[in-house]
Amino acid sequence: MTDAVRETDFAGLNLVHRGKVRDMYAIPGHDDKLLMVATDRISAFDVVIDAIPGKGKVLTQLSLFWFDLLGDIVENHLITANVDEYPEACRPYSAELEGRSMLVHKTKPLSVECIVRGYISGSFWKAYQKNRVVCGFELPEGMQESDKFPEALFTPSTKADLGDHDENISIETMEKLLGKEQTRQIADISVALYSKAADYARSKGIIIADTKFELGLLGDRLILIDEVLTPDSSRFWPLDQYAPGKGQPSFDKQFLRDYLESLDWDKNPPAPKIPQEINEKTKRRYEEALEKITKG
Repeated sequence: MTDAVRETDFAGLNLVHRGKVRDMYAIPGHDDKLLMVATDRISAFDVVIDAIPGKGKVLTQLSLFWFDLLGDIVENHLITANVDEYPEACRPYSAELEGRSMLVHKTKPLSVECIVRGYISGSFWKAYQKNRVVCGFELPEGMQESDKFPEALFTPSTKADLGDHDENISIETMEKLLGKEQTRQIADISVALYSKAADYARSKGIIIADTKFELGLLGDRLILIDEVLTPDSSRFWPLDQYAPGKGQPSFDKQFLRDYLESLDWDKNPPAPKIPQEINEKTKRRYEEALEKITKG
C-alpha cells in the first residue's frame, strides 16, 4: 500500500486548525480564504484511529461532486480545487495538495452539527429501544433497526472538541443557541440537501441512511462548508442488500466501527491498533463508494 498522509506541515502557511481528518491553513495575504487539506486520518467515536492511504483524496473528490450537484439548494464555500489556481504561497506544495485539498472562503462555522436521518440506525436506534421519544421526536411504535422513517428527520448535535463526543440536542435547544428563524432555515436547507442527495444516490444503488452537514456564515448568508456526503460523514448502504431488522453492510467507516465495537475499548484515546486487513477493507469500501456515486 502507498504511504498514508497522516499529517501535513507547510512552511509559509499558517496552520489554524488540525481536526480529526482535516488540516486548515491560513494563507498570508489572503485573509478571506483558507486552504483545507484532507489527510488520510480516519476517526471513529470522535477519536482518531489510524490512517487509510488515499482516503483524503476520496473525501475531496466526493465533496466536489456533491458541491456541484447540490449548488442549486445552497451556496458552498468552494473557490477552487485546481492547485494551479491557488495563491503563490501554496505552489511549492502542489504535489502534496493535488486531489486532496480545496481553496475555500473563510466563514464563521455554526456552533451545531446539522444531522439528517432517513433511516433508524446507530445511536438513534439504541436510544429508540429505550424510549420512543428520541431528540424530541415521537417515533412510530414497532420500528425495526434500519427501517426508513416516514420522513427525514433533522436532529442537530453539539460540536465536540478533538477527543470528546458530540451530543444530540433538541430543536428547542438549538433555537436557544441560534434563534428560531435561523434554526428553521438551517433545518430546511439540511433536509433539502439530504433529500436531493438521497434520491440521486438511490439511482446509483446506494441508500444514504443519515448524514452530517456543516453550515457557516459568509457575511449574513448561510452556506455549506467542510466536507459533504462522504463515507466519513454519512452512512452509505448498498440498496441491493437492504434488509430491515438488522444492521446493514456499508460503504463507510461503519466497517471500522463494527471492528472497534468488538474490542474491549472505552472509546477514548489512545486508540487501539487496527489490523492491516481492516485498513485495506475500509480503503476498498471508500473507493467503491466514490466509484458508484460519481461514475456512469
